[in-house]
Amino acid sequence: MKGVEEIKTDNMALSDKIIEFYRNLTPERSIPQGFEWLFPYKETETLSCVDQFYRKYFNDYNPRTILLGINPGRFGAGVTGISFTDPKILKDKCGIDNDFPKKNELSAVFVYEFIEAFGGIEAFYQKFFISSVCPLGFTRNGINCNYYDDKDLYQSVKPFIVDSLRQQLELGINRNIAFSLGKGTNYKYLQYLNDEFQFFKEIKPLPHPRWVMQYRRKDKEVHIQNIIKQLQVI
Repeated sequence: MKGVEEIKTDNMALSDKIIEFYRNLTPERSIPQGFEWLFPYKETETLSCVDQFYRKYFNDYNPRTILLGINPGRFGAGVTGISFTDPKILKDKCGIDNDFPKKNELSAVFVYEFIEAFGGIEAFYQKFFISSVCPLGFTRNGINCNYYDDKDLYQSVKPFIVDSLRQQLELGINRNIAFSLGKGTNYKYLQYLNDEFQFFKEIKPLPHPRWVMQYRRKDKEVHIQNIIKQLQVI
């Protein structure tokens, strides 16, 4: 397996399993010219944030249901190492201080709004784990890009995506259902992968946070309530 090392998880708390998963992520696969890996886990500050966050909210042995975004961006998980959690939210809402510039990411703002609507951070993370189809991100000419934006990029990183999804299932993830953060292309590609590899029995699509904040902000509360209704049945 290339890019994700084998993780030993016997008798480990979920927090330790998750931390080890992220510490072992490495962008070893070559990708097409013009693209660069977004790899925050080489940074000491990022690893410190990851340790603190998961020990705070996942220090138990209980399974979680997974929500899968696309891949990390430059201002959220691409900095903090924590999916849909920007440096400002990490400090102000999660109580984890950090030295990163305190900028908000639109997607992170929306995610933590529906987390609050669900019942708060602790209640949400007791049931759910947020990750991404591809747990490392990409840039081209300094701009975020998605794993599916380029056919050659997708083909080059597909083995890494499959390996990392398998590793995350072994953390203690509910295989009956997963949620795609994105009803369009992310959901389509995740369904293709699931049809081929049978990760989950069912995948349900939720609106992507950036799509809501950028194009449907006036209907934000409606989308939040619809998301909560779907999550509450788990």
